[in-house]
Amino acid sequence: MPPVTLTYYLEILSSWCSWFEPTWDALRARYGDRVRFEWRIALMNPEDFPVSQKQCDWFYQRSGTIMRSPFMLNSSWFEASRKGNYEAPNHVAEAARDFGIGGDEVRRALAHAALREGKKIGNLDLAVEIAARAGKIAPKKLRAAATSNAVRARVAASTKEFFAHQVNQRPAFVITDVIGDKAVFSGLVREGPLAAAIDAMLHDSAAYAAHKAHFGTPPSS
Repeated sequence: MPPVTLTYYLEILSSWCSWFEPTWDALRARYGDRVRFEWRIALMNPEDFPVSQKQCDWFYQRSGTIMRSPFMLNSSWFEASRKGNYEAPNHVAEAARDFGIGGDEVRRALAHAALREGKKIGNLDLAVEIAARAGKIAPKKLRAAATSNAVRARVAASTKEFFAHQVNQRPAFVITDVIGDKAVFSGLVREGPLAAAIDAMLHDSAAYAAHKAHFGTPPSS
């Protein structure tokens, strides 16, 4: 087990999670097997979503210019009739784990389909179609898993866990190490702050391990 774990809380339709993905790749390349990387779903509340496609475009214009992006995200996934209920793609991404697909491929395929291609992945059947193709999973089996009580319970639990950290912005990150340290970041997408925390924890964990090798465990009395 690596001495440091980085847990990434995300929502499939979050634009800022989409902007973070290159940093996620950079961190994984930088630390390799020295850090355990994992992601968990943190559903957005219905009221957190834009109220119109026009408003969604305004948010995308803001985040896109902040990120100096050469492209603008696509708001065509938005459906006013859903009133902010977009659980389907998140449940589908979580369900892919039941078929051994716990990496980034399925959730990224869903996010790309919505935020770059404008596909309405709030529709369960479309989300299943996209995810099944990305993960090479039988669509009927994936749909059954995505609508199961077990998957819904896992997503509800990880969302509750996210809020328990007293944060409300996605992406969010919890970095922990084997000596009990914890750092929580919410809303940041740049590599620097996360790397600084990871470096500090790797250093301290290695120091504890060296001390234990020389002096063993603490005296009992």
